[in-house]
Amino acid sequence: MSATADLLVEPDRLAAELDHADPPTLLDVRWRLTGPPGRDDYAAGHLPGAVFVDLDTELCGPPGAAGRHPLPDPAALQAALRAAGVRAGHPVVVYDGGDGMSAARAWWTLRWAGHRQVRVLHGGFPAWTAAGLPVGTSVPAPAPGDVTVAPGALPVLDAAQAARLAAAEPGVLIDVRTAPRYRGEHEPVDPVAGHVPGAVNLPAPKYVTQGRFPDAGALRERFAAAGVDADAPVGAYCGSGVTAAQAVLALHLAGRPDAALYVGSWSEWVADRDRPVATGGTSGR
Repeated sequence: MSATADLLVEPDRLAAELDHADPPTLLDVRWRLTGPPGRDDYAAGHLPGAVFVDLDTELCGPPGAAGRHPLPDPAALQAALRAAGVRAGHPVVVYDGGDGMSAARAWWTLRWAGHRQVRVLHGGFPAWTAAGLPVGTSVPAPAPGDVTVAPGALPVLDAAQAARLAAAEPGVLIDVRTAPRYRGEHEPVDPVAGHVPGAVNLPAPKYVTQGRFPDAGALRERFAAAGVDADAPVGAYCGSGVTAAQAVLALHLAGRPDAALYVGSWSEWVADRDRPVATGGTSGR
């Protein structure tokens, strides 16, 4: 099976899998940074059999000094996943409202927790409905799962490690926020504008469009333009570790499963006013 098939699933393929006697577990993780809640979208219509899992309260820890979407407590995450019917060794498919960000963070979280068999529905809920596939409103009552959360299966960066990677040669820390946020010209969410010194800017639209990724070759070219080669260590951050998880997924698709996520991202970085902030430029180097 190709790396893409291990990471993404197209609507028609998923529909065929859902017809099997033991289909994959479906998690609806629709989410918006500023609302309304994704649960409202789920109630209005979702993939048949899908269980809603909340990104903010079930897949992440409480916001604070570690950022707006920090790592979840492993025991709490395990309880949430078991309640959603996630079973050890059984495939999971996650989907969102189409931009691919919360689905990617859910994919990353499950992989970080040691659950390898998880894929993202490519294009999310809009791709499913565009294919004319069925939508339901009934809320399933899944049998409790038995997944065991074993943190650390994907690499993470803390603030100090992110700073070292950004300053390293070779080594690339990618800031995937918009260029004005990176340059410090505009910051709509966090209290300080700018970027981690040494980080390079590669805004998300450079490697993903409406939740859909180009082929691996195109992804490698786009990351290479930001300084990512086959050997240099690479990590990604954004505002709070959601969009950057999508960058990590893109790096996996490009053949870099070692890519690290700075989970706390900019929201954690600026929580400590002693950390340096860079502005301007297209690269901190």
